[in-house]
Amino acid sequence: MSKQLRKTTVLFAAFFAASPLSAEGEEPTGDTVVATVNGVEITVGHMIVARNGLPDQYRQLPDELLYKALLDQLVNQTVLEQSYKAEAPARVQKSLDNQRRTLVAAEAIEVLVAEKVSEDAVKKAYEAKYAEAAPEKEYNAAHILVETEDEAKALVLELVGGADFAELAKTNSTGPSGPNGGSLGWFAKGMMVEPFFEAVAKLEDGAVSEPVKTEFGWHVIKLLESRLAQAPAFEEVRATLQQELYTEVVEAEIDRLKKLGSIELAEPNSVDPAILNDQTLLGE
Repeated sequence: MSKQLRKTTVLFAAFFAASPLSAEGEEPTGDTVVATVNGVEITVGHMIVARNGLPDQYRQLPDELLYKALLDQLVNQTVLEQSYKAEAPARVQKSLDNQRRTLVAAEAIEVLVAEKVSEDAVKKAYEAKYAEAAPEKEYNAAHILVETEDEAKALVLELVGGADFAELAKTNSTGPSGPNGGSLGWFAKGMMVEPFFEAVAKLEDGAVSEPVKTEFGWHVIKLLESRLAQAPAFEEVRATLQQELYTEVVEAEIDRLKKLGSIELAEPNSVDPAILNDQTLLGE
């Protein structure tokens, strides 16, 4: 028998020998005891939770090595915990408070989300946002950006006279799209500053605007083409909708619980935020 095989055999033999809660031939459970330290039981469940808290690189270790390392760690922690006879310091108590608060709150969210962020709920959100909404118009435009209105008017005159828009943009535009002939690509409402978008929305495909002023300067705009946006397929936006619904559901539940409960906050400015840096307040 190889050394590695003997080691594996010993580990598994120790596992079943320390599992009084499982009958012969019965599969271990989360309550199966793997060690007892001065009367305190360490179970398979404790080991699984400890494994879940490990960094990814450690979770990739062979099961045999992980099992032995985690069991050693839990036994060592238990004997050290039992050796500490004083009352746990305030910093430890508060850390335990925060850990419990975090874990139980996360569990509450899981229960809430399982109920309200179902596949049907996500599909209904898709229908409301895309299938039942009016198609949004999108625009593909180019522009020439200059500093003054007079420069913009002069460019309009050149365009009326037959000048090429893209070439004028390359030689005159101060914007970053100038070298590309002023092309801005496709965009919809909300993606451009309001005066610019309003001017574009009034144009026919192929038309050029009069000078338009924005915070960036003066624009001469050409609407290359427009279209009605097609709704994306459900699977394309499923993850985004799920996250949006998740956030909406959790925030709504928190608001509801706050209104039902009684929450009292300290007076504004009654505590200096810099106090968070004072570790001495946690005691020894």
